[in-house]
Amino acid sequence: MPRTQAATTRRDSVSLELARDRLGVPAVLFFVLAGVAPLTVAAGVIPTAYQTTGLTGIPAAFIAVALILALFAVGYVAMTRHITNSGAFYAFISRGLGRAAGVAAALVALLAYSCLQVGLYGAFGPSAASEAAAHIGVHAPWWAWALGAWAVITVLGLLRVDITGRVLGVLLSAEITVILAETAAGLARPAGGQLSFATLSPAALTSAGFGAFGVLAVVAVLGFVGFEQAPVLAEETRNARRTVPAATYLSLGLIAFVYAGASWAMAVHAGAGQVAAAAAQQGPGLLFGLGGSALAQAAQVLFLTSLFAAALAFHNCVWRYMYALGRENVLPAALGRTGGNNIPKAASLTQSATGLVVIVAYAVSGQDPMTRMFFWLGTTGGFGILLLLALTAVAVVAFFSGDPRGENAWRRAVAPALSAVVLAGIVVLAVRNYHTLLGVPPGDPAAWVLPASYALIAATGLAWALVLRARRPQVYARIGLGAHVVTGQLTPPVGQPPR
Repeated sequence: MPRTQAATTRRDSVSLELARDRLGVPAVLFFVLAGVAPLTVAAGVIPTAYQTTGLTGIPAAFIAVALILALFAVGYVAMTRHITNSGAFYAFISRGLGRAAGVAAALVALLAYSCLQVGLYGAFGPSAASEAAAHIGVHAPWWAWALGAWAVITVLGLLRVDITGRVLGVLLSAEITVILAETAAGLARPAGGQLSFATLSPAALTSAGFGAFGVLAVVAVLGFVGFEQAPVLAEETRNARRTVPAATYLSLGLIAFVYAGASWAMAVHAGAGQVAAAAAQQGPGLLFGLGGSALAQAAQVLFLTSLFAAALAFHNCVWRYMYALGRENVLPAALGRTGGNNIPKAASLTQSATGLVVIVAYAVSGQDPMTRMFFWLGTTGGFGILLLLALTAVAVVAFFSGDPRGENAWRRAVAPALSAVVLAGIVVLAVRNYHTLLGVPPGDPAAWVLPASYALIAATGLAWALVLRARRPQVYARIGLGAHVVTGQLTPPVGQPPR
C-alpha cells in the first residue's frame, strides 16, 4: 500500500471510530454508576429535594421510577442490538423519527448533560471549601476548589477511556459501601423508636395532590440519570450485545435499592413529619448523621470524590455526543477527530471550556452555587433527560414498526409504547409544577425559563437540520450513521436508511 494511502487510512479510522474492545461489563457499570453518582444523590440531591419540595414520598418515587425506567429499558436495549453509536439518543431518534428530530435531540442531550456536568462544580466547590476550612485550616472561596476539580477533570478527560474507568471504579465501590452503612445505621435508630414504612407507600406519591407525582418523578429521574449511558459506550465495549443490556439492568436495580433505602432511612431517622426541616438545617448532614462520627467523616470525604467522579463521567458523556455530531459534520468536523489514544481532544476541551465559563460566571455574579448552580442546573439537566427518554420510547416503536428485526412484540412495541405514555405524562406534570421543583413562587421566571430552554435548543436543532438538508444534502444523508458515515451505508441487520 502506498505511504500516502496508508496514512489516509489510519487517519480516517482514527477519526471515525473510538477505541474498540476496551470495556467489559464491570467497566461499563462503573461508568454508568459514576454518572449516576450514588453519594452525590444520596447526600446532595435527596436532602435538597426534601427541603425544597417539602414532599416526603421520595423513597416511593425512586421505586416507581425504577419500574418505569425498567419498562423503558426493554425497548431501549432492543434498539442497541441494531444501532451502535456513541451518541445514543441522537442515533436512536434519528433512525426512528427522522434525521431532523435526531439533530434536535442531540442538541437537547448536549444541553442536558452539560447542565448536569457543570452543575456538579456548584456542589464540589462549597463542600471542598468547608472540609478544607474545618480540617486543614485552609480558607479559599468555593470557586477556587471548583476550578481545581475542573483542571483535573480537563486532564483526565484527555486520557484513555479504560484508565478513566479504573479511577471511577475505585471511587464508586467506596461510595456504595458508605451509603449502605449509613442506611443501615439510620434504620436501626428510627425516630420515636418505631420503624415507619409510610414514605415507601404508593400513597405517598400523591399525598400533596396528583401534581406532586410529577415533581417527585423528576427528582427521582435526576437520581437515575446516567443509567442510560451504557449504549453511549457501546462502540468501546467487548461484546456490546451482552455488555450493554447487563450494565443497564444491573445499574437500574442497584440504583433503586440504594436510593430508596437511603431516602427512607433519612425519613425514618428524622421522622417523616420533620425530615424537610431537618434537611433544611443539616443539608448533606442528613445522610452523614445517620451513622457514627467515623462513618460520617468517611462519607463527607467520599461525597467530594462522588461529585468529582460524576463530573468526570458526564464530561466524557458530553464529548461523546460532540464527537458523534462532529464525525458526521453536523457540528464542526474537528470535534469528531481523535488522537493516538482514540480520544477526541477538541470535543473534550470544548466541554472543559464550557465548565470554565459557567464557574467564572457564577463566581462573578455571586449566586449561591449549591442551590442555583448544583440543584437548579442539575434538576434542569434531569428534566432534559426525561424529555429524551420519552422521545426515545416513541422512536423505538417507530423504528421497529416497518421491520420487527427479530424482536418480539413486547420488546419492539408494547413496553416502549407504555413507557412513552407514562414518561410523557410525567413531563407534563413536571412542567406544570416546575416552580415546586425549584422551590420558587409560581410566577418566578426560572420556573419557565429553564424548561423553555429545551424548546429553544430543539427548535435550533430542527432549523439546522433543515439547513443541512437544503445546502449540504450529503451531510444530511449521513445523520445517525455513526462509524458507517464513511460509506453512507448501514450493515445488516440494521435495516433501511433513516428518514
